[in-house]
Amino acid sequence: MVEAVQDASVVVTGAGGGIGAALARRFAAEGARVVVNDLDAGRAKAVADEIGGIAVPGDASAIISEAREALGGTVDVYCANAGLASGGSEAADESVWALAWDVNVMAHVRAAHELIPDWLERGSGRFVSTVSAAGLLTMIGAAPYSVTKHGAYAFAEWLSLTYRHRGVKVHAICPQGVRTDMLTASGSAGELVLQPTAIEPQDVADALFKGIEEDRFLILPHPEVAEYYQARAAEPDRWLRGMNRLQRQWEEATAR
Repeated sequence: MVEAVQDASVVVTGAGGGIGAALARRFAAEGARVVVNDLDAGRAKAVADEIGGIAVPGDASAIISEAREALGGTVDVYCANAGLASGGSEAADESVWALAWDVNVMAHVRAAHELIPDWLERGSGRFVSTVSAAGLLTMIGAAPYSVTKHGAYAFAEWLSLTYRHRGVKVHAICPQGVRTDMLTASGSAGELVLQPTAIEPQDVADALFKGIEEDRFLILPHPEVAEYYQARAAEPDRWLRGMNRLQRQWEEATAR
């Protein structure tokens, strides 16, 4: 059992399936009291019933007050897991860009705005951001997703450097492919880039809890991402050439 989360009040957004459901199950198994949030009320209730949690369906940006009340007045851990895998290029409609920005970045900002004052007053709190390896690297065929996941990572990093000395813990989870509906929806690009090394949602939860025990900010369920990230920083042009080869490979495959 991880002592840091025993008896904690936890909110997991986007927890009707995939990574969110795996996180909710793991927190409950570790003795936490869990609010399960999802836009799909039926899926949220199913997971909540399974783990003995509380379903609070709805937009992740607007459920903090209800979740806090359901948990008896406090939220100790907030998992900003709800996300949107928006594909497309610079030509994607502005509504696509706006929705990706709202879900993948601004929902985190709004949650932090509600939670941080109480956490600073108490001197403790934990913000878990499900980002993506795309937030450290990038993803072919998905400009809105890549750009907003970079934003989500930057916000998590900012929270950590700003408030860590005041008791706020922040974790950024950055997996590559995970066998979820989102991976299925990523289409041929996901099949080429993510599917070969895809892991299970439970593997992501395991990586998070190891990171909590070790008090680490950056959680990499695919350890090789650290090497890619280092290569990107050290030799960006070489890294971009490699990614462009991948882009051309994808274009050739989809043109057949």
